[in-house]
Amino acid sequence: MQLIHYIESLFTHHGYLVLFLGLLLEFIALPFPGETTMGYAGYLSYMGRLNMALLLLCAFAGTTIGMTITYFIGRKAGLPFLRKYGKWLLLPESKLDKAQLWFGKYGYTLVFFGYFIPGVRHFTGYFSGVMNFKFWRFAAYSYSGALIWVGVFLALGRIFGPQWTMVFHWIHEYSFEAIAIIVVLILFFIIVKFRRRLGIALVNRFGKKKPNDSTEE
Repeated sequence: MQLIHYIESLFTHHGYLVLFLGLLLEFIALPFPGETTMGYAGYLSYMGRLNMALLLLCAFAGTTIGMTITYFIGRKAGLPFLRKYGKWLLLPESKLDKAQLWFGKYGYTLVFFGYFIPGVRHFTGYFSGVMNFKFWRFAAYSYSGALIWVGVFLALGRIFGPQWTMVFHWIHEYSFEAIAIIVVLILFFIIVKFRRRLGIALVNRFGKKKPNDSTEE
């Protein structure tokens, strides 16, 4: 609970800036609890204290800017730089060796899904640059993955409200399987929530007869 109280105090004093700067710095070097912070931010949205759209914008911007910075660091500095200074960037020698193997095997797919794999998202930007991935392809996979990642964890706090901490405990316990199930549940919730509105909109658009329509011959 100490972590929650710390995050709460950060939001009390700095508001939306916490999410933007925290996620940006997490991808560069700072050991910041990004997922927990997004969950709490979503909960604040549930309570009506913060705007969900602004939270999504700040989280997405911080994540993508952080990933872009690390991409260009990796591209310009290369692997020797990471081997020399990696321990200061949350990338010790053991992680670098694993990262090389994973990138050689999964490539751009790892960039997209890496956000949801503990300990992986912090090096995908660096190694995308080291491997000289084309920037536009890196951006397409990285930014779309970032949008889903921040959307899911903000939505957890928003949808589950006061129970969000229990859900996060479950996620940390079961990791990837839990996240996959929750993503499906959130998508189902969105479909159910907006299905009726969509149906009404389609009926209004296509279901009404035009004034000059006539059934008479």
